[in-house]
Amino acid sequence: MELVSLQDMAQTAVPGSSLGNNHPTYIYKMVLLGSTSVGKSSLAYRYVKNDFKESLPTVGCSFFTQTIQLETATIKLEIWDTAGQEKYHSVCHLYYRGAHAALLVYDLTNKETLNRAKQWLMELEKEFLPDEIVIALVGNKTDLADEREVAAKDGEEFARSRSLLFMETSAKSNHQVNDIFMAVGKVAFGIHVILTPNWEMGTAMETQLVRGVLESE
Repeated sequence: MELVSLQDMAQTAVPGSSLGNNHPTYIYKMVLLGSTSVGKSSLAYRYVKNDFKESLPTVGCSFFTQTIQLETATIKLEIWDTAGQEKYHSVCHLYYRGAHAALLVYDLTNKETLNRAKQWLMELEKEFLPDEIVIALVGNKTDLADEREVAAKDGEEFARSRSLLFMETSAKSNHQVNDIFMAVGKVAFGIHVILTPNWEMGTAMETQLVRGVLESE
């Protein structure tokens, strides 16, 4: 299969975005998956609103948008926050269909939620080929380190074994929240750049560097 998936799926706006520049805007769909109460909604709310909110369980799906301004382009993330309750499991595939990126979120104080994130990964692997989606494993709630059940190296080793991005976060203390969304957005865009021969070489090299740093950490 040719490496054209993300390039074909990404929606490209005409030059000149609502931010008042002459850069093209690329829209990527990102889905948040994980057990109930792992903090998916809080992560999305912190990233978009820069605030912490103790959320009630999501019903069905919530939707957020956020933009990332790069030197030569604008990325618009459409963030789909899915419900973690088992009763919504059968319809979640409707929300992640056509996604360009996924955050598999677990609660590092609850080992079972990591097992559930692994199950979500298996479902994504049935739906997408490796070159069709950027996936990050996210251990949330570093602010509760004293209650930790999942060591950082366990999450990191699993992520590396499956070629996933990995980061630990805290929506409450705003630890690395912006970093994980930014990294995933840049990697998704980077795949697009690599597949676009006429794009500026500097941007392609920058994106390759982002991927390399994440994989080496």
